[in-house]
Amino acid sequence: MQQSDDQPAAIDVALWQYPENEGDEKRWMRSLSSNELERATAYRFKRDRTSFIAGRYLLRQRLGVHTQTPPDKLVLVADAYGKLKVADQNGLQFSLSNADGLVAVAIASGCERIGIDCERADAEIEAAALESYCSPDERRWLDQLPAGEGPRAAIALWTLKESHLKALGVGLRKDPRSVAFSWQDGIPVMVQSGEPNRQWHHRLIRSGGQHVVALAVRSQSGPPGIHVRMFQDESMPSE
Repeated sequence: MQQSDDQPAAIDVALWQYPENEGDEKRWMRSLSSNELERATAYRFKRDRTSFIAGRYLLRQRLGVHTQTPPDKLVLVADAYGKLKVADQNGLQFSLSNADGLVAVAIASGCERIGIDCERADAEIEAAALESYCSPDERRWLDQLPAGEGPRAAIALWTLKESHLKALGVGLRKDPRSVAFSWQDGIPVMVQSGEPNRQWHHRLIRSGGQHVVALAVRSQSGPPGIHVRMFQDESMPSE
């Protein structure tokens, strides 16, 4: 995917509600590197191990399409903060997120930074946790929402912040309260010192009712074009 510098970034987002059975998991593992397989065996709980394997499988499948490289031949390297990149592909930006039953991958070659995060929509957030990541304005906004809308809105705020921090490559080493959002025409906008930051573009992505997915993109050339696909595992053997 090649673009000129003055074109908005085109983002490829793949969402996958992966099956959970041992036969599929063994097949996915054939695409993973020895390091990834070693990491997979370190997970204590099978659910977490399957989520990790499915995430790396989806990432390799989509990166293979973008780089025209067999998924099992891709070399992924991590920087000092653990952020992955494809060896010898410095212009390719991507991000991966796992939640219970869903993995999400975002890939682009026309933006400066990209981050994606997905969370369960029914996750419970305690009041103390809200205090730890919401700005005062965000707390007031949540308090003013109609009854029943607050919990999912709180998850959306967390997901937006997490996607932004992942795009920065710092994760939770940075205070989530330093990233604040308001809403313009139903679109989340990051606010700094009371003013919208026009270099960053944030979106909530439709993914069904069970998960909330957020995307963060830094692009100097305007809002990115976003293409969302539900991943279909074409490598599955036919019956």
